[in-house]
Amino acid sequence: MRKPMFLLPLLALFAVAACETVQGAGRDLSTAGQAITQESQEVQNDL
Repeated sequence: MRKPMFLLPLLALFAVAACETVQGAGRDLSTAGQAITQESQEVQNDL
């Protein structure tokens, strides 16, 4: 019974860390997408 009580906070910490990692990756992809969109609009304007 003592072992599951020890693992519970550790699992919660990993879950929070994973959420932060996924959220950060989402922000990075969003920023990359915005940069690509801006560059493609500039190219279209130059044509």
